[in-house]
Amino acid sequence: MRSLFALPLIFAAAAAHAQTLPLIPLPASVTPANGKLLIGNGAMVASTEDTGAVMAAQLLIDRVRIDRGLTLARAASGTIRFERDASVPGEEAYRLDIDAKGATIRASGDRGLIWGAMTLAQLLSPDAQFGKPVTLSALSITDAPRFRWRGLMMDVARHFQPVETLYTIVDAMAAQKLNILHLHLTDDQGWRVEIKRYPRLTEIGGWRTPPSSGGTPGEKVGGFYTQEQLKALVAYAADRGITIVPEIDMPGHAQAAVAAYPEEVGVLGDRPETGHDWGVNPWLFSPSPRSMAFIKNVLDELIVIFPSEFIHVGGDEAVKDQWQRSPEVQAQMKTLGLKTENQMQGWMIGELGKYLTAKNRRLIGWDEILEGDVPTSASVMSWRGDKGAVEAANKGHDVVLAPAPVLYLDSLQSGRSDEPPGRLSIQTLEQVYAYDPVPPGIDAARESHVMGAQATAFSEYLATARQKEHAIFPRLSAIAELTWSPKDKRDFKGFVTRLDPQMLRYGHEGIAAADSAFAVNFHMLGKRGAAMRSGKLTLAMDTQTGAGTIRYGAKAGAKARAYTAPITIRTGTTLEAAAYLKDGRAAAAPRSFDASRTALLTAGPTDLSTCPQGALGLRVPLVSGQSGDAPAFNVNIFDTCTIWADAPLGEAKAVTIDIARLPRHYGLAHEESALRAHYAVTAHGELVVRAGGCEGGVIGTFPLPDPKTAPNRLRFTAPFKDQSGDANLCFQFTSPLSEPFYAVEKVRLEDRR
Repeated sequence: MRSLFALPLIFAAAAAHAQTLPLIPLPASVTPANGKLLIGNGAMVASTEDTGAVMAAQLLIDRVRIDRGLTLARAASGTIRFERDASVPGEEAYRLDIDAKGATIRASGDRGLIWGAMTLAQLLSPDAQFGKPVTLSALSITDAPRFRWRGLMMDVARHFQPVETLYTIVDAMAAQKLNILHLHLTDDQGWRVEIKRYPRLTEIGGWRTPPSSGGTPGEKVGGFYTQEQLKALVAYAADRGITIVPEIDMPGHAQAAVAAYPEEVGVLGDRPETGHDWGVNPWLFSPSPRSMAFIKNVLDELIVIFPSEFIHVGGDEAVKDQWQRSPEVQAQMKTLGLKTENQMQGWMIGELGKYLTAKNRRLIGWDEILEGDVPTSASVMSWRGDKGAVEAANKGHDVVLAPAPVLYLDSLQSGRSDEPPGRLSIQTLEQVYAYDPVPPGIDAARESHVMGAQATAFSEYLATARQKEHAIFPRLSAIAELTWSPKDKRDFKGFVTRLDPQMLRYGHEGIAAADSAFAVNFHMLGKRGAAMRSGKLTLAMDTQTGAGTIRYGAKAGAKARAYTAPITIRTGTTLEAAAYLKDGRAAAAPRSFDASRTALLTAGPTDLSTCPQGALGLRVPLVSGQSGDAPAFNVNIFDTCTIWADAPLGEAKAVTIDIARLPRHYGLAHEESALRAHYAVTAHGELVVRAGGCEGGVIGTFPLPDPKTAPNRLRFTAPFKDQSGDANLCFQFTSPLSEPFYAVEKVRLEDRR
């Protein structure tokens, strides 16, 4: 009999062993055993003849071929076996046993067989030795998910995404045991699902005129999915253990629908264009009988396409001004005995919930639906932090956690200049990993109402499939682990180690996963002016994860000098650095720091900060929907004023400012009052440049041209007089709020030497 004192050591050793396995998410239980199993080309995969086992076996074969380059084969008997086992409890649970004779996956449910296959596929792709046989250590894994909802929301409404690219997302989700793909199919800017009874929803609502920064608007953009395309995607996802949950947003975010059918669903009878403004717009679905009948007809077609238990009806950001100004809606409220428009929304959501219940479906909506006192049969997805989930769970609603900003994957991953457009609320891989889906405040007896969590990838600034992949991966790996693995087994350092082989898999799968968490960040210690005057500067380096050893030099490499502490370099030097792993591979592409005088006299968008009135909240492209990551601009849409802090003015004799004119396409609703107008003294406003901060002396005033006729990128130059030392350089635009706004693209000081 083993000593009881030895048991903690045994458990600790098993936990440490699990952290070294190339697995994401981390299994619930791993027990090492004795023996080895070699798997190479031609290894046989056997399964019983039930459909679920056959599918799981084929998924294993396909995944190992892509991720490892090994060819496995189906056979009546083989080294790898799939067995249906009713003694494994839970539809998603599985058991994987590996010994010298073979590997066996057992489960009672189809999903359990799939998840077991995905675990074995990861064990068979543990390193960079693509195409080589793999030796597996004997072990036993007993595994089941912590939460039933492990999801990702893809926003295909703002920027339409070809259906083919969604198959890649499904495969990557299944490989890490995520099981819910939430499709945001409608919004102000596009209706993306074919509804045969109402063809104008896609004929009109599926296309929009892009916003203009002053010139002639471009050709309409958009697209939609046919019902057959979506049914095929749903079936493909189901074969891989994933349920697709559709979202039709209402009563707000309705502009595309109202543009198509104003008489049927509109409130005041007007017909807007399909929207191109990001944010909150005024158009709502009417709660009238004619509109409710329309919505129910849409739901009828939707539930034929999507056999999911849940149907998402939105409910977010519905400003009620149209309802407040509509005699028809006010009369309806009086008839129903409702005192507020929020109660009107609650009635509307409640009616749709009853309709879906009659169809054997369940309604889920964003946390604003709580403001209308919806029945507890409605499930709540909390996006405005955790508060909505806490309130909803304590009231008896089932909840899904999807809080901004931490699980919003359109938030940037770093503050480096090479990040593509997105929200400037930076959410690192570690911040995402640290989130727990059971927030404080939920009564212990109500914790069972927490179904799980999901990441959201809203696509206002994610225009291409590559940009979406960069934003989603590898942070989605953190979502997979925090929704599947036991909380007490999660460990970020171990996760980072296990993420390395997963990054290799992403590469083999053709996924443009971001390397932001592994890339070297440079931190110049001290001011630019001092560096230029002394001819040297001190530079610190780090990475977000700490993985590998940072090595630096004129050219980075596995044998370059190792970084241990801040270094001093001479101006005129360009330094390259990357973090290198034990096998000599770079964890991320090398990054460089240019210490030339020209570079020190230059500032780009990431070098600029806000003026006192607000924050730089967005990183936006030059043109909405542009295919490349650059150019991009860090902007405060409420006040077009930025500062270059401690600019080395004493080293310069002139300043050149490159600026860009950007579309003012933001639906601000009741936040419009926060816009700050600046008094213009010319027809289209000016760029005013001041030294010594925004109250300092004017060193240049440049009238802005007519946006209708001028190019959207401009350059201005002003000489300096009597400038010395370092000072804040302020750039204030006074263009009218009725016209496009401006941002600084680059500032270059002309060297005094």
